[in-house]
Amino acid sequence: MNKEQNPYQNAMAQLKKAAEIKSFNLAGRPKGAELLARLENPDREIRISIPVKMDDGSTKVFEGYRVEYNNILGPYKGGIRYHQETNINEVKALAFWMSLKCAVAGIPMGGGKGGITVNPKELSLEELERLSRGWMRMLADVLGPKKDVPAPDVNTTPEIMDWMNDEYGKITGDKSGAVITGKPLGKGGSEGRGAATGMGGFYVFESLRKDLGLPDKCKVAIQGFGNVGQNAARIFAEHGHSVVAVSDSKGAIYNPEGLDIEKVMGHKKVKGSLSGFPDSKEISNEDLLELECDLLIPGAFENVITEENADKIKAKAIMELANGPITPEADETLFKKNVPVIPDILANSGGVTVSYFEWDQNLKNEHWSEKEVFEKLRPMMADSAQKILQKAKENSTDLRRGAFILALERIAEKL
Repeated sequence: MNKEQNPYQNAMAQLKKAAEIKSFNLAGRPKGAELLARLENPDREIRISIPVKMDDGSTKVFEGYRVEYNNILGPYKGGIRYHQETNINEVKALAFWMSLKCAVAGIPMGGGKGGITVNPKELSLEELERLSRGWMRMLADVLGPKKDVPAPDVNTTPEIMDWMNDEYGKITGDKSGAVITGKPLGKGGSEGRGAATGMGGFYVFESLRKDLGLPDKCKVAIQGFGNVGQNAARIFAEHGHSVVAVSDSKGAIYNPEGLDIEKVMGHKKVKGSLSGFPDSKEISNEDLLELECDLLIPGAFENVITEENADKIKAKAIMELANGPITPEADETLFKKNVPVIPDILANSGGVTVSYFEWDQNLKNEHWSEKEVFEKLRPMMADSAQKILQKAKENSTDLRRGAFILALERIAEKL
């Protein structure tokens, strides 16, 4: 990840570019100027201090965040990330993108995001639980099923969501479980949640593949091998595509004939890294981005494709399963090179859509099967993909600005 890039500035640059499209001219419409002004600033930024009693008896204070960006469409929605480099600009950008992502997905929710500046690997399980419950205690008065509904993100798990949900119930008496999504199955969690982002991305890819001129069987390179990357790799391989490269934080492996993804997942589980996987060449994360392939999927962090390396991209198309992996400058380069980018606010919106399904199930006291969940997800993703393609064509622009236009129109309708 390029640390020098401010993701919030990138997000605002994307908004400005979408609003500048002459034939769209949102700012010239009734309510358009008001909408743009509101989207240039979050509704509320909350910073909290969380005192945690450590196992050695000492007290350590951690910094936490919640950014409630916009709730024109419904309750704020967005994940909580635990990372030592989490900061307010990153959280603001992610909350902004969530506002648009919910609009693109066509779900009645707004955008939010939260986090704690911490390396969770340095905490014991007990310390992690005390920290998580402390985050919820400090924010319980602003969260709620009809106000703000968090979810997991980087380094947060269903178990952490369960602790937070339990803490919220103790404080407020709410038993619906609808204050938070991404909970474990059996504790109000939804079937299909783990695979939702990867599956949603695949449905979008399926809907757009022919329009983007991609072959029936694609060579796919995936940066990132966490939950999203692993599920994407498995789903693409199961549907007959050839996954030629995958990577984790330590490096990448490559086989131009395709990797056996089930074996790669087993190797990663046992060894803790991809290194040493047989029948593959070890390359760097940077090399993976520049491989010749049909589809490149950045599925890890922000700002990995920049103006420094955009010209070296050889993929025929890119699909963003990570949030904000391409900078605005790199977007321009890729557009000029005729490399279509399926943007994050469309491509990875399967996660928030299934989170919305979980919230809906909790409020109705229902539980849907995985088959039902994916049967509901597929047409929503395909419909949004086609609508965005149409907006891009109408305005002679790229898919990202097409997605922004669709989102802005949907939010403007509710003003």
